Amino acid sequence: MSHEMIALLIFSSMMVMLLTGQRVFGAIGGVATLFARLLWGDGGAEMPFNAAFALLNWYPLLTLPLFIYMGYMFSESGIASDLYKMFHVWMGSTSGGLAIGTMGLMVAVSAMNGLSVAGMAIGASLALPEMLKRKYDKVMVTGVIQAGSSLGIMVPPSVVLVLYGMIARQPVGQLWLAGVFPGLLLAGLFVAYIYIRCRLQPHLGPTIPKEELDSITWAQKFRLLRAGIIPLLIIFSMTGLFLMGITSLVQCSAAGATATTLAALAKGRLNRKVMDATLKNTLSVSCMFMWVILAALCFGAVFDGLGAVHAIQSLFIDRWGLSPIGVLVMMQLSYIVMGMFLDDTAMLIIVAPLYVPLVISLGFNPIWYGILYTITCQIAYMTPPFGYNLFLMKAMAPDEVSLGDIYRSIVPFVLVMLVGLVIVIAFPQIALWLPNYYFGR
Repeated sequence: MSHEMIALLIFSSMMVMLLTGQRVFGAIGGVATLFARLLWGDGGAEMPFNAAFALLNWYPLLTLPLFIYMGYMFSESGIASDLYKMFHVWMGSTSGGLAIGTMGLMVAVSAMNGLSVAGMAIGASLALPEMLKRKYDKVMVTGVIQAGSSLGIMVPPSVVLVLYGMIARQPVGQLWLAGVFPGLLLAGLFVAYIYIRCRLQPHLGPTIPKEELDSITWAQKFRLLRAGIIPLLIIFSMTGLFLMGITSLVQCSAAGATATTLAALAKGRLNRKVMDATLKNTLSVSCMFMWVILAALCFGAVFDGLGAVHAIQSLFIDRWGLSPIGVLVMMQLSYIVMGMFLDDTAMLIIVAPLYVPLVISLGFNPIWYGILYTITCQIAYMTPPFGYNLFLMKAMAPDEVSLGDIYRSIVPFVLVMLVGLVIVIAFPQIALWLPNYYFGR
């Protein structure tokens, strides 16, 4: 059997295991270990062992639990709710203003730990009931929460971009900066869509009644503004320390986690219940990352041993006759398909070891490609019928919001994100200008 057929058999076996509902790390690692033993005998059995040590030797991996801790501390201590109250008061007088403010909340909260799930959890528990109570259209509301939370994996400090940097061996600082303008572009497109849609159809996003706004004094407004700005200042100062070279990546994440804990303490919200919930959630999510990355390293080692990267290149270019941009499009389509039943981390660690060398060999910038990957993951997360975020939204939404409502809610936002993806593909400097300028390349 040829190496190409063996590689295809391994990949298809893994997909079958995933489709049957097996644990991601078990499916990936189990298939890789089995084929390693079959192909290389007793020596192949050492691959998982070596992968474990490769994982433990990744010093930057310490950033993951610290970033995750920071996000959950913001959430559990109620500091994230201060953000929503700020947006509620300052944006409520605009058509669709509460939805626009919620979009800002989703971006901010998701950026705190670089995961879309956290933003969606906050949005579903905090913003969704408030907007439904104020007669916002449920289809509009659920779409806003899903789209906004998805941006968290691009806005620095992004855990997904940290993982991409580790696997693709690219500087995390450049990846964070590369995500700034594409993230702002997508957020701007979302806000423009919400505003225009609510102006044309005011019943979708009614303004806060004038009587309620008049009852809020300027002193209350500025008090809320001060409370809401605290988490944003922590995020920007932490990222700034790293980009200025004052702290390393690990030190930056430690500084953010410490600042978040001190902020919760200063507000009198740091108690045993908050700390227990934060630590349990951090441990759970961090262990999930560790197991999946461990499995993926073994999987990537088996694929590398078979020369799968060259096989994929031969398939796309020699047999199918695709141009470099055609190969790029095929890669993005594969992410959308996989995103229907895998999360962003699993997709990254499965295909990045295969795609990144191919991207570099085709002459594309791996920093720019990391941003394309992230945007496509966001789209895949929300693409019916099996988008990962769709079912998370259904699990968190009240009974009055049906799965059909959630499907309909996300369609315009997916179209907007496709427009954003095409813009970034057509104009790579949107992603590359800031890191090139900052690092003097």
